[in-house]
Amino acid sequence: MSKERETPEMRREKLRQEEIKRNPTTGNVSDAFNRSENGNLVDLVGGLSWKATGVILLILIGFFAAFIFLR
Repeated sequence: MSKERETPEMRREKLRQEEIKRNPTTGNVSDAFNRSENGNLVDLVGGLSWKATGVILLILIGFFAAFIFLR
């Protein structure tokens, strides 16, 4: 696939795969620790459709509004 038609997701995945090939142990260990500490919003949203992402945002906004107004 040419670079002009390459999406940002494909570019990120290609860079991640190259890093794993160069340094498999450190990359995997680092990824595991970082995900367990911080979570990974990019992977969460990247795996969902735009509708599912919208539903999650609406739910979070609803909880926030309920917390503020029902205090």
